[in-house]
Amino acid sequence: MKTSLKKIIFTGGSGRFGKVFKSKKNKFKIFYPNKKELNILSQRSIIKYIKKTKPDYFIHAAGLSRPMSIHDENIKKSINLNIIGTSNVVIACEKFKLKLIYFSTGYVYPGKKGNYKENDSINPFNKYAWSKLGGEASVKLYNNSLILRLIMCEKPFLHKTAYHDINTNFIFHEDVASYLPKLLNQKGTLNVGGKIQSIYNFAKKFDPQIKKASGKNYYPKNISMNISKLKKILKK
Repeated sequence: MKTSLKKIIFTGGSGRFGKVFKSKKNKFKIFYPNKKELNILSQRSIIKYIKKTKPDYFIHAAGLSRPMSIHDENIKKSINLNIIGTSNVVIACEKFKLKLIYFSTGYVYPGKKGNYKENDSINPFNKYAWSKLGGEASVKLYNNSLILRLIMCEKPFLHKTAYHDINTNFIFHEDVASYLPKLLNQKGTLNVGGKIQSIYNFAKKFDPQIKKASGKNYYPKNISMNISKLKKILKK
């Protein structure tokens, strides 16, 4: 007797990570609603789509990220998409007791000492991270949830230069996509990234011709996270 596949609603399917996740084979039935089918600025729209699809999980990866400057220039859009939209998703998930997985960012940490654990103090260093932390605040109110603090990037590395003086945990979208199915039943907050190293050292492995640049005018010097909790989960 065949068992029915677990169902997932995935917002942000047209985004950079969403496109990668779509390309991966998995054992789930996944719905990738467009903005007309599911508008995160409308609780009614979210609830209607949940009733229609009857999912087991709700992965909320939709939001506003790049360019980072947009969070300084258009705070209304930043607040609507990353804070209010997320709050609407949380309210809808709570109504149906639906497991929620929220994509946040490792940039919520101060970025001064590095190797931040999930329970370390947070103090975002840019407005993008503040908007994602605003989303986290609403997700934290709902116990049946998981916050993923991610530091990921496209493959191949998009830039011709990389910062040699900024340490982080860059990880490719493809790797996160392979991890995600193993994380769905976790709760709380989880750092998701790769090895701690400079952005230059990360990029050089895939592009030996990449040139060094300084990022001290753009980022704190050590925005890395401790991923020991992630490693333990993946080993199981």
